[in-house]
Amino acid sequence: MEAARQIGVELTVASEQASTLEAANPAGLLTLDFEQPDRAADAVRVFATQYPIAGVVGVDDRTAVVAAAIATKLRLRGNPVHAAIAASDKHVQREQLARAAVPIPRFMLHSLDEDPAAIAKSITYPCVLKPVRLSASRGVIRADNPPSFLAAHGRLRAILADPETAAACGDRARHYLIEEFIPGYEVALEGLVVDRRLHVLALFDKPDPLDGPFFEETIYVTPSTVPGGLQAAIKDCADRAVRAIGITDGPIHAELRYNENGPWLIELAARPIGGRCSAVLRFGDKGISLEEIILRQALGMAIPSLQRERLAAGVMMIPIPGAGTLREVRGVAEAKRVPLVEDVQITAHPGERLIPFPEGSRYPGFIFARGETPAAVETALREAHSRLTFVIA
Repeated sequence: MEAARQIGVELTVASEQASTLEAANPAGLLTLDFEQPDRAADAVRVFATQYPIAGVVGVDDRTAVVAAAIATKLRLRGNPVHAAIAASDKHVQREQLARAAVPIPRFMLHSLDEDPAAIAKSITYPCVLKPVRLSASRGVIRADNPPSFLAAHGRLRAILADPETAAACGDRARHYLIEEFIPGYEVALEGLVVDRRLHVLALFDKPDPLDGPFFEETIYVTPSTVPGGLQAAIKDCADRAVRAIGITDGPIHAELRYNENGPWLIELAARPIGGRCSAVLRFGDKGISLEEIILRQALGMAIPSLQRERLAAGVMMIPIPGAGTLREVRGVAEAKRVPLVEDVQITAHPGERLIPFPEGSRYPGFIFARGETPAAVETALREAHSRLTFVIA
């Protein structure tokens, strides 16, 4: 919404639940059925007869599919529906990447109704269990042997049994993936696809190891310190994945690992980086936001620059400190005073229930820093985090 204000365009915000202000602002607020993308697209086509629409952007995995349906129906810039579905469905994505020979973990799809004990005896370890349609590492669990597989299976079954989660997963709520665990270092790639061409906006290092059993992310720092030749291979791997899935226009966020065998594509989403993490990215001399670039591309407007700023930048997704009800967060002012730290945003509120991974997915806040080197930025993030204390009942 702020990016739209910056470039002077009017915005209609669509959500799956009606706003109490919708009647007072019919051009700015719209309720759509996200479970039925075609129906949502038909509703927008009718809406557009009174309030013309020039572009559409989805902000998460679910709405990326709805946005693709709307773009197709109204002949706007965007992805084909099949590409958006493949980006949001881990099994469909794996199948398409495998056919295109993109390096990915070995995988298999199973039903929760199958006997987990029999499966546990037949698979190779270590492996990773993951839901087909959840994001932010929710429900992703590593298993190293049959007992840990059964424990992981039980936790995943409970997560997918939650009514809200089941609704988000749709017809995939009774299925899960088992994947080969790929050892190595993990990076994240933020990109923009314009007319089928991938432009890499940033490559992030993830300095904290992500070896499991759960995969809560913490620090992202850019520019990456990965050697140049390996960076080129990582970018090529992401580009091959974009083409294999059929993404043609809009933002992408990819998670990759690399080891002695080169890069591996772990996940690819047809949306921008999640949460408030996008604030770490600034482009061109004027420091325009990622959201402004995304809106400009969707509207066919000129993009001043796709070159990230000169300074190193990083964000810490503050780890969930434990299960319980948040009472207060101490030390925020002290954390903000750490050199190179730009902001500390606590998004969890007093009285909110904090749920650790793998059941949870909501970080309690974010820390942002900028400096001359990635190492200095990482140090500042860790120092700021050390000054925070979460009081949990």
